[in-house]
Amino acid sequence: MHREDRLKKLLSGVKRAVVKVGSAVITQEDKGLDQEVVEDLSKQIAWLRDKGIKVVLVSSGSIACGRAKLDYYKNPISLTEKQALAAVGQATLIQAYETSFRNYDIYVAQVLLTSEDLSLRERYLNAKKTLETLLKWDILPIVNENDTVTTEGIKFSDNDTLSALVAGTIEADIVFVLSDIDSLYDKDPRNNPDAKRIPEVEEIDEKVFKMAGKKPGRLGRGGMYSKLLAAKMSTSMGIPMVILPGKFKENILKFWQGEDIGTIFWAKPRKLPMRKLWIKYYIKPEAKLFLDKGAEEAILKHGKSLLIAGVVSVEGNFNRGACVECVNLEGKSIAKGLVSFSSEELLQAKLASKKTDREVIHRDNLVILEE
Repeated sequence: MHREDRLKKLLSGVKRAVVKVGSAVITQEDKGLDQEVVEDLSKQIAWLRDKGIKVVLVSSGSIACGRAKLDYYKNPISLTEKQALAAVGQATLIQAYETSFRNYDIYVAQVLLTSEDLSLRERYLNAKKTLETLLKWDILPIVNENDTVTTEGIKFSDNDTLSALVAGTIEADIVFVLSDIDSLYDKDPRNNPDAKRIPEVEEIDEKVFKMAGKKPGRLGRGGMYSKLLAAKMSTSMGIPMVILPGKFKENILKFWQGEDIGTIFWAKPRKLPMRKLWIKYYIKPEAKLFLDKGAEEAILKHGKSLLIAGVVSVEGNFNRGACVECVNLEGKSIAKGLVSFSSEELLQAKLASKKTDREVIHRDNLVILEE
């Protein structure tokens, strides 16, 4: 099936969408919010909603707004200064959206998250229920990382990652990422004028990652590399992701109507239940378990649980129910899972050499990490 026909089929079935806009798109350098972008974005989201599509907006820009509001352009700035700027700027950001969306009789809601809010099961379920309730009430959730309280330990890598996680949380049908770089190119177009646009990607492999480099965007922490990581996450959850030129007007509408712009990353069939995807993508491991060859084979080839006997050593401290990373003897991460023992209990059981067939991680709480 050709790209055009595949797109028509995909878009005809969209009921839920996530739209992500980055700092470099929503703000002007040293000038705060780009009001034209805000108004155009509001118009397009209103158009999607008129088609009966539930939308969640993931928006960066609070720190950039705070800098412009206070005329605070010192560099570098500390984490505390970033947090304070985010607190000042978030008010400006949400007020701009509130004003713009009211032109379309759309109410908005501010949802600020840290990675802990999605990695701790109870808080994840609470966040999911809140988003579901807002969508049920036909209110537009506007999600951003809670930069005011976040630290390195509870930080999303960037809002590209956050958009993929939000898409998984609400089980969206598509993610639109509005970027200052309009598409994926075979090499960085900022440095290579002859770079060629890649209109669609079936498989996000090492060859694709090499096209991106790791240079971040103008204002945000992200860049094309982070967008590919988010796309890999999203597509493995069965949700296609589209990168579009954020500064162009009506970019979502044009894409929807068949114009050949941006890059679409086609989704793969979802192989895992949402709970296992939550373990795989939402939780940061607290420690490492090093496994012997027998345990590695049992997990990877036979879908078995991890037993005490297969654990060679433990790195880090953790409580029961914590997420840990399973590493083979070559140092490669092969799985993640939720443990049935604390680190102390596990070490005591290993030393006692008793009941080594007890499960450290049940297979229902274990997720394989592919290349």
